[in-house]
Amino acid sequence: MQLKSFNFQKFWKLVKSNPIVVLLVVVGIIVGFTKDNFFSWSNFGNLTSNTAVRFLIALGVSGCLITKGTDLSAGRQVGFAACLAGVLLQRANYSGRQFPDMPEMNMFVVLFIVLIIGALFGLLNGLIISYLNVPPFIATLGTQTVVYGLSLVFTDAKPIGGFQDIYTQLINGRIGSSGKGFYLPYLLLVALVFGLLFWFIYNKTCLGKYMYAIGGNEIAAEVSGVNTKKTKIIIYMTAGIMYAMAGYLLAAKSGGASAAMGNGYELEAIAGATIGGVSTTGGIGTVGGILVGVLVFEFLKIVLQFLGVNPYYNYIVQGIVIVVAVALDIRKYIAKK
Repeated sequence: MQLKSFNFQKFWKLVKSNPIVVLLVVVGIIVGFTKDNFFSWSNFGNLTSNTAVRFLIALGVSGCLITKGTDLSAGRQVGFAACLAGVLLQRANYSGRQFPDMPEMNMFVVLFIVLIIGALFGLLNGLIISYLNVPPFIATLGTQTVVYGLSLVFTDAKPIGGFQDIYTQLINGRIGSSGKGFYLPYLLLVALVFGLLFWFIYNKTCLGKYMYAIGGNEIAAEVSGVNTKKTKIIIYMTAGIMYAMAGYLLAAKSGGASAAMGNGYELEAIAGATIGGVSTTGGIGTVGGILVGVLVFEFLKIVLQFLGVNPYYNYIVQGIVIVVAVALDIRKYIAKK
């Protein structure tokens, strides 16, 4: 009897700690049994592919949130990376090529270039926040606007297409059936690799320990010998690299890119991370929780789609989820105090 009582209490505590996750899972199960093809491998593949890219963005944002910061430039950085990768990987015979005289480039060389540019954007954010003492909200809001402007100038506000086949085919590749059977997209494997890497960084390295220390109490961390400025710069640079990686993958997944791509992704990433237990008050968050939060948020989109909800209403629902998730997080913080 004691064992059963303990298990029930543990289960109830889990439900109380993650009400949004539980509610959406219950709704999803109901929809799954009332709508055709909801429980299908094609729908599963779509969910995992979308989650994989968003998970990379959320991993980047999570470090900023854990240190009591944020990054509103995430979505625009993703869009710029997608545009940059798209322009550099256009086919030589494509009539609408952005730079007709440029030779075709190797996709891995382009990936390196995109990641370097992403790291530089992150470095800029980190320097502004650490040395100019500009609040992260304002600093990254300014960077967001700058990056969007650069995207418009770079692409001349035109959509980018005509990608090399090897680029799109490799990124959109899968392991398993090419029909309606079970398969795993390569994007899921990429997300798994980065998830394991971030788990190691957050739990087994000095950077991870410093990050949580800064989020818990920055002054105390600095007094104890933590180089808070250097740590925050590395965190924002890492975030920039993750946004660049996500943009590179997203362009190939979508088969095209534009300056508008990535708009609002930073809010989705923050919401997913918050739903997954990353506290906006700093010092708390796990990689596993982030994955669950992003997965649930993408699951919500698919549920709304199967329910036939007008796509415009999706933004309203997602906005409500974001507000509720942050409100619950704040309540937990107040209750602990």
